[in-house]
Amino acid sequence: MQKRKTLSTTTHIAITLNMTEVSKNRIVNLFGEFNRTAWFIELLISCFRTMSASQLLGGAMNMNPGFTKLCKGLAVVLIGGHLVVQIPTAVSYLALIPAKTIPFGWNLITAGFVEQTIYGVVISILGLLFVGRMLEPIWGSREFFKFIFVVNLLSSFCIFTASISMYYFTREEIYLYKPISGFQGILSGLLVGVKQIVPDQELSILKIKAKWLPSLVILFAVAVSFLVTETAAYLPTLICGTYMGWIYLRYWQRKPETNMKGDPSDEFAFSTFFPEFLRPLIDPAAKIFERMLCGRRLEPSQDYSFVDTALPGPESLEASRRRERGARALEERLLAAERLKAEQTKREVGNV
Repeated sequence: MQKRKTLSTTTHIAITLNMTEVSKNRIVNLFGEFNRTAWFIELLISCFRTMSASQLLGGAMNMNPGFTKLCKGLAVVLIGGHLVVQIPTAVSYLALIPAKTIPFGWNLITAGFVEQTIYGVVISILGLLFVGRMLEPIWGSREFFKFIFVVNLLSSFCIFTASISMYYFTREEIYLYKPISGFQGILSGLLVGVKQIVPDQELSILKIKAKWLPSLVILFAVAVSFLVTETAAYLPTLICGTYMGWIYLRYWQRKPETNMKGDPSDEFAFSTFFPEFLRPLIDPAAKIFERMLCGRRLEPSQDYSFVDTALPGPESLEASRRRERGARALEERLLAAERLKAEQTKREVGNV
């Protein structure tokens, strides 16, 4: 009896020590992951610190060389999300798992800010900092954050709906229980914002126009998915993020200077994501989906009728629309430059 009691006590102590050792290893691994992530990001940012967004876009926009506070805060959130999911059970609560979205509805929001790999964290943070430095001064911090929130939520909802539908069609449980997360959907939506603001600006590095960035990212992801099948998991998020970013900017974003919603110009139509020879085939289908999803909408020429009435003829109408769009973009850039200059002045006064 005494031997059994001693053996039971010894076993209990051994189990306790083993659990303590496992917990210690998890903590060590967590700190190690944090150090690797912080070092990698710091190294890349220091390498690209001298490369501003205006340089990437051929000097089209002279922006403040510093990163915005909102983007820095979101970068911290991404790092924190990556560290938290190193805890084994955290993924099931924060990532989008369609079978657990009800009742864990918050994962529709948290999934977009959780990167499961260090490479995803680095790419997401760099993309956010550089693209955000261009878009946030023009849109404003509130509108920039609103765009990220809406695109993230709608993209997650689309992926949830698609996963449930695929399960009912195929009866494969992988569509219900595979964790889906990542910032790539929001990034692809932000690239649509770049396409809208500076569509014809040529990128100095890639020698392509900015309007093709969203399309090329999706095309590249599709090509890579054939070579590395694991990357196919990112495709739904990229496609949904791109489409939801376009929906928001096309129909919902309010323009304070014109008191209008969206961007009805032909240069920002859905068919502009595709090569020109495909547009006659895309436009009819796009209009059907537009009326189904967004209701009846006035044609671009009707929206700008107050400008077009004095300029008859299709060529004059098109030229007038382009002039007005150019004037609007110039006004936005001037306002952004004034806002940034005022912030710099405040900082200088505060430092003195």
